[in-house]
Amino acid sequence: MQRRKLPEALHGSPLPSPSFLSPRAGQTLAVTLLFCELFQSPLALVPLLSALRSFDFPVDGTADPGVLAAMRKRPKPAVLKILATIQALALLAFFAQLCSRKSSQVEKPAQAHVLILSSWRSGSSFVGQLFSQHPDVFYLMEPAWHVWAAMQQNSARVLRMAVRDLVHSVFHCDMSVFDAYMPERRNKSALFRWEDSRALCSPPACNSFRRSDIVSTDACRTLCGKYPFSKVEEACKTYSHVVLKEVRFFDLKVLHPLLTDPSLNLKIIHLVRDPRAVFRSRKNTAAELAHDGTIVLRHQSRATEMQEPYAVMRDICRSHTEIYAGGTLGLPASLRHRYLLVRYEDIVNNPVAEAARLYHFAGLRFVPSLRAWVHNITHGPGLGRRAFDTGPRDALHVSQAWRKTLPYLHVAKLQDVCKDAMKLLGYQLVTSEEEQKNMALDLLHPIHPCAAATMSSAITSTLEKWEKETKVFSSEAPVACPS
Repeated sequence: MQRRKLPEALHGSPLPSPSFLSPRAGQTLAVTLLFCELFQSPLALVPLLSALRSFDFPVDGTADPGVLAAMRKRPKPAVLKILATIQALALLAFFAQLCSRKSSQVEKPAQAHVLILSSWRSGSSFVGQLFSQHPDVFYLMEPAWHVWAAMQQNSARVLRMAVRDLVHSVFHCDMSVFDAYMPERRNKSALFRWEDSRALCSPPACNSFRRSDIVSTDACRTLCGKYPFSKVEEACKTYSHVVLKEVRFFDLKVLHPLLTDPSLNLKIIHLVRDPRAVFRSRKNTAAELAHDGTIVLRHQSRATEMQEPYAVMRDICRSHTEIYAGGTLGLPASLRHRYLLVRYEDIVNNPVAEAARLYHFAGLRFVPSLRAWVHNITHGPGLGRRAFDTGPRDALHVSQAWRKTLPYLHVAKLQDVCKDAMKLLGYQLVTSEEEQKNMALDLLHPIHPCAAATMSSAITSTLEKWEKETKVFSSEAPVACPS
């Protein structure tokens, strides 16, 4: 058998060792360091115990005369045993420190980071739950809510850098970033929608459930709200994946520093939904969304040109257009694989397959308990109990509810506001009330890979702004699409 070569550190110059060691002890030290090198464990010190009895007893005639003289005056056996015990303890402590220091240098696998990017009432809470219920995921829902709540006198554009910086800190499990937006004395229940995070309802954040449990928000809110806020950071650091859901980004260029940060290796899931369905859902939750709508429209001179609900939808549709253009054409080839567009309608049409695709993109396994949960939560009764609820519902019925409830005049006006985004994302426009209510007519079409390259001048303007502000086009050619 070929002998394993010693590490370079054990060749050449002598290794540092305590001054009281004899040549034999020095040899044992070298062997121990080899064990540490090969096994990265203080358990490698065990062979020392059998070798300690031979320390300071030369086996040939080459020993130092002083050592030989000392040997003639050896202490009695009882004293010798005491000295040997003291030497053994000292050496064990010395070598254990060496090996433990070497073991601590072994890096644990880096965390994976995923950002779910969407807009209000687009099914993002449901998609967030797909990740939140996974036992390997630490999930937070809209942590940047706190930025907008604390600085509500500003516009969305002014707040975007503060939102980005908060998201960056949370991805690194640095929860001190919330100090600027929360009272000093707080529990984890101070976090916006904390109960939607299964990770904050299981150890170490809460001991009432196991990590593998599917936890409802009601149960979590009842049993886990009084734990200290420090548990949020503690829990975050114990997971392999950190997933955040945000609705307060309106383009990708503000996220460019995060996408190019090698410590994050960030992946983005861009979730969109038929604007007509979003509009209907927003009408049903107008009071809850009024504060955010005001921030979206603040400092916009054109906001008074149309009624507020349509003005907000205009900005939402425009943001989806810019994000999609940035993710498919604006990013260099080395980053494009980290962007994934997902339509809510595709998820509800085939929930298990789409969930598998999302998990695969994020680098997560699809455990059997989650397969059953995904099916059950999308095949429940009715349209759901209440707004912002993530419990079981007939998800396919929910996605088509606008066709039966929205007046066609509202639909036509919204389509005029969002027509570019709808064409880009594969949503067919209806031209009459009869088409709208004809449920046999499929209004969802596949997205062409080069759709963004053939769209209107708005896309071209977006890409030009990307090139100017982020310089991401400088070294790589754009996607090749037919003219």
